[in-house]
Amino acid sequence: MDRSATHSQDIGHGIFLEYLTIGWNLVEGAVAVASGAISGSVALVGFGIDSFIETSSGGILLWRLKAENRGADAERVERRALKLVGVSFLLLATYVAVDSAKCLIRREAPEHSLVGIVIAVSSLIVMPWLAHQKRKAAGILNSRALQADSRQTSLCAYLSAILLGGLLLNTLFGWWWADPVAGLAMVPIIANEGRRALRGETCPDCSH
Repeated sequence: MDRSATHSQDIGHGIFLEYLTIGWNLVEGAVAVASGAISGSVALVGFGIDSFIETSSGGILLWRLKAENRGADAERVERRALKLVGVSFLLLATYVAVDSAKCLIRREAPEHSLVGIVIAVSSLIVMPWLAHQKRKAAGILNSRALQADSRQTSLCAYLSAILLGGLLLNTLFGWWWADPVAGLAMVPIIANEGRRALRGETCPDCSH
């Protein structure tokens, strides 16, 4: 198999991973928002909205990979995609900060929700695997934008752990503040990833 055919297959694998990410986040977001609205859980609704925000990152990378597959200038597309991923990080950081602060100010505790626990556990299984696959694909394609997207997928797993921890601590000990405090702790990490992506520093091992 020649090099161009192999490269095309690698791009196809990256496209498949982005479709999988988008599909998972859409389903996860819809279930989380619906169950959160029914149970009155701000944490679940927030997690669902976060899933929809992260769908944008998958869409951006899907556009980038398809453009390269069509023979577009990979360097130009890469720079634009990386900046857009960086913006999505900053939007995510803003959302988490505002939602967490609101929960603390209003003393809004995550409600007891079996569906929320199932969603969080499922995300903790799926998202680390997706992130690992994207990192491998990013190395093969030499794509800083895909590497940035893999970090955002990893952050989704961290946020799932935060949601799960908040729900469990509230259910077991009545610690209503655990979820928003953990969310606020994630904000500088998310914002820093956005800054690095905008400056093209997300994948130091990638060279162009």
